[in-house]
Amino acid sequence: MSAPASLAASLASRPPAEREAILADLSDAELEALEWDWPFWARPDQLAPPGDWNTWLALAGRGWGKTRSGAEWVRGIKASISRIALVAPTAADVRDVIVEGESGILATSPPWDRPVYEPSKRRLTWANGAQAALYSADEPDRLRGPQHGAAWCDELAAWRYPEAWDMLQFGLRLGTHPRAIVTTTPKPVALIRNLLRDPGTVVTRGRTLDNAANLAATFLTAIQRKYAGTRLGRQELDAEMLDDVPGALWTRAMLDALRATHRPDTMRRCVVGLDPAVTSGEDADETGIVAAGTLADGTGIVLEDESCRDTPDGWARRAVALYHRVKADRIVAEVNNGGDLVEAVIRTVDRSVPVVKVHASRGKAKRAEPVAALYEQGRVRHLGAFPAMEDQMCAFTADFDPAKAGYSPDRMDALVWALTDLMVEPQPAAAAVRPLRL
Repeated sequence: MSAPASLAASLASRPPAEREAILADLSDAELEALEWDWPFWARPDQLAPPGDWNTWLALAGRGWGKTRSGAEWVRGIKASISRIALVAPTAADVRDVIVEGESGILATSPPWDRPVYEPSKRRLTWANGAQAALYSADEPDRLRGPQHGAAWCDELAAWRYPEAWDMLQFGLRLGTHPRAIVTTTPKPVALIRNLLRDPGTVVTRGRTLDNAANLAATFLTAIQRKYAGTRLGRQELDAEMLDDVPGALWTRAMLDALRATHRPDTMRRCVVGLDPAVTSGEDADETGIVAAGTLADGTGIVLEDESCRDTPDGWARRAVALYHRVKADRIVAEVNNGGDLVEAVIRTVDRSVPVVKVHASRGKAKRAEPVAALYEQGRVRHLGAFPAMEDQMCAFTADFDPAKAGYSPDRMDALVWALTDLMVEPQPAAAAVRPLRL
C-alpha cells in the first residue's frame, strides 16, 4: 500500500488550469514562504504524530525521508525549546548528516531562519537564542551532565554504546514535557526492542518506496533488482524488524547479554585478526580487521572493528594502526589468498609488526563453532556494540553460502581468527610468530 501523498503532491495532481489558478492567488512573499513550508511538502507520516508521547520512533527504510523529518521537527520545536541535543553514531555522522547533510538542518532552514553553526563548539544557535548541541554516541560521557528539553537521535540501532541513550535520558529534563525523535533503520537490537515496548513511544513505520517520487528511478530499479525479497532488503528497504536467523551460531540476545561498557586497563594478551579481501573497490568484499584480547581471568573481549573496503595498502595501514592503538601482541592474518602479498604489504607499512599466518584448512562453520561455544559459555564480551559485525554473526549458519547471501562475512572471519588465536587451540597450519624483517 502506498503512503498518503503530501499536500504538494495533491496540488500537482490537479488539472493544470486549476493548479495555476491556486498559485496565482498567492503573493511573491507567500510563494517564497510556501517553498519552506514543511507541512505542505511533507507526507503525513513525516509529520510529528499527535498525542502525549515521549519518544517518536521513525522506523523506516533507506531514503524514506527520516533525516528530513528529524531536521524539520527540530526546526519546529526550537521556537519553544531552548536546549536541544543532536546525537548520531559518530561525530562525523552528526556533522555530515544531521547538520550539513542534503536533508540536514542547514539545508532545510530558510535564509531568514538559518542557525549559526559553530563546529568548534559543536553548536547551532538560532536568532531566538535556542541552541542545539552536537554529540557523538561514541562518547557517552559527554551526555552525562548537560540538560536538554528535546533531542534528535539518528540511527539509534547503530549506536555502539547503548549507555549513550541512558545518559541522554537522564539529561532530558528541561521544560514541562521533554521529548525525543529517533530516526533509524530497524535492527533487532535491545535499544530498539525496548523502545517498541515503551508505552511512551509512538512509532511511525515506512518503506523506501514510500518516497519513490523523490528518489532517482535508477536507484530504485537497482536496489529492487538486487535486494528485493532478501533479508537485507527487507530490513534496509522495507524496514522490517527481523528476528534471529534460525540455526545461527549467535543470537542478538546472547550478544546483548555480553556487553562491556569500559575498556580494561590491562590485558593478558591482545591480537588483531585480519581477513584480507582479494580485490578492492566498491563491489569487493570487505577486509575484516578486528582487535580482541583476553583478561587476567581468561575472559575474551572484543575491542574494535576496523573492517573496510580498501586497497591492500589501505587495509594494511588500518590493521597496523589498530595493532599499535590497542598495543597488540601480533596480527593474525588469513593467507589462503595471497599469503606472500599479505606479508609484503604489511612489511611496507611497518616491518616490526609480528604476524601469524593462518590457513583456512576447514570450512567457515567448523572454524566458527568453537568460538561461538565460548560466547554460549559467557566467556567473550563486546566492548560496546559492533552492528555490522554482529549482523554477520547473527546471520551465520552452518550452511551459510556467500554466493546466496551476496556477501562474505569477513568481519566475523577476522573475529574468529583473533579469538581462535587467543582462546582456542591454534590452527595446525599456523605459521610461527615472528617479526617482519627486510
